[in-house]
Amino acid sequence: MSAAALAGTGVEAIGPVHSNLTAPGLYAQALQRGEGRLSADGAFMAITGQHTGRSVQDKFVVDDPEATQEIWWGKINQKMSVENFDKFSTKVRGWLGERPVLFTQDLYAGADPEHRIRVRLVTTNAWHALFARNMFIRPPVEELAGFTPDFTILHAPEYEADPATDGCRTATCIALSFAKRVICIAGTSYAGEIKKSIFTVMNWLLPARGILPMHCSANVGKAGDVALFFGLSGTGKTTLSSDPERALIGDDEHGWSANGVFNFEGGCYAKVIRLSREAEPQIWDASHRFGAVLENVVADARGHLDLDDGSLTENTRSCYPVEFIPNIHVGGRAGLPKNVVMLTADAFGVLPPISKLSAAQAMYHYLSGYTARVAGTEKGLGKEPQATFSTCFGAPFLPRHPEVYGRMLNDLVAQYGADCWLVNTGWTGGAYGTGQRMSIQHTRALLRAALDGSLAQVEFERDPFFGLMMPKAVPGIPAGVLNPRDGWADKAAYDHTAQNLVSLFEKNFESFAGAVDDSVKAAAIRAAA
Repeated sequence: MSAAALAGTGVEAIGPVHSNLTAPGLYAQALQRGEGRLSADGAFMAITGQHTGRSVQDKFVVDDPEATQEIWWGKINQKMSVENFDKFSTKVRGWLGERPVLFTQDLYAGADPEHRIRVRLVTTNAWHALFARNMFIRPPVEELAGFTPDFTILHAPEYEADPATDGCRTATCIALSFAKRVICIAGTSYAGEIKKSIFTVMNWLLPARGILPMHCSANVGKAGDVALFFGLSGTGKTTLSSDPERALIGDDEHGWSANGVFNFEGGCYAKVIRLSREAEPQIWDASHRFGAVLENVVADARGHLDLDDGSLTENTRSCYPVEFIPNIHVGGRAGLPKNVVMLTADAFGVLPPISKLSAAQAMYHYLSGYTARVAGTEKGLGKEPQATFSTCFGAPFLPRHPEVYGRMLNDLVAQYGADCWLVNTGWTGGAYGTGQRMSIQHTRALLRAALDGSLAQVEFERDPFFGLMMPKAVPGIPAGVLNPRDGWADKAAYDHTAQNLVSLFEKNFESFAGAVDDSVKAAAIRAAA
């Protein structure tokens, strides 16, 4: 059993290997081994220790000769030599082989059979195997016989890398070789590293096939109209795509091909800090049942969850199979997008709640990937909002240059005539600390109007700072909400704050100025006004 389960991984186990256990079997193993405990509703609760989020500075890409010219080298993709990776991966394999028990899962990434990859995870913990089983696509039993992985994840959360000999920065190291098709994850128990390592792989493979990989959620209406939702953490991507009136295609990662949209995953990985049953009933219900995995969520002695408690981290997470959402689009595949929505949580309170974008403006905002962080959502932040830009709304997962993805989006939007929207789920009536958070009811109403086509029929006006087209009036939305300046008591303060954000956008975009055509440059805020 051990040899077959580890075929192609290079790991030789001294103990038993539990291959492709289902959720109940993994629960039993995890509880027996003391890896966590159960919530009162039956979810498995795990604590990840020191690492409660991704270790961005400890991510490395191997400088394989056949890939080096196309990789976006820098802080995102740090170089690791082939020699160091060979030494490091050999050590990881040896360490895994010496563990008393191992768990493997054979899974797919990509709902489209033409473009999926086969993934084999080798890990020391049953709960990490359950996480992967929830997150990726589970093959039918008959497809497991003779399963040969395209990529292997060697997951060694308790192994400490050696910076002196392994070419890494700390005892934590996430290293990916495209040539050898191997990912090594060491020194961190945060399960998101498993998910995002395969997303990075898909971001590498698919553009060469003419397919745009996207860090977005997607849903589809009853008429078959597909909508994409881009947005960084905290912007409401998962919440807004989980719409009871639309079927969820997927939560986080998708491809856009000539045939339409397809989900990369078989699960959802939702941030649950201060999750409300009233505002987000689908995610709430999915997180309060057997089969879900909760990371760093606080509960009392009887397992009753306190989702308002961020004492371990603000980045509390729930991982569950997509089938836990009642209205999913079975199969994870749908048609071509009709609407592309880019979400931002503007803590400066100066962006409109919704605005319509041209194709060039869409590429501009896609390459910008703006949101703003505030105190209380991340440690170390002061009282003032901080602008953050993550190109393509997923910079940490882009192995290729951002312009590659930006040009693909621009071409696809133009080719298929998708409507593009910028939606602010952040603050209104003032910046964070003065204004108030945008009403989710207003956001949902505006989105539904955009997606059903009625919003495109109203009269628009141009914002003088950002060049955005704002609807002047929308049924059911109070006057003064649509134009953010109207909601500020101090109009001069609004103008000053908006001008400052314009400057931040312009400074961030300087690195792309030489890589985009004139239409995108013309869409850059000031020129659009």
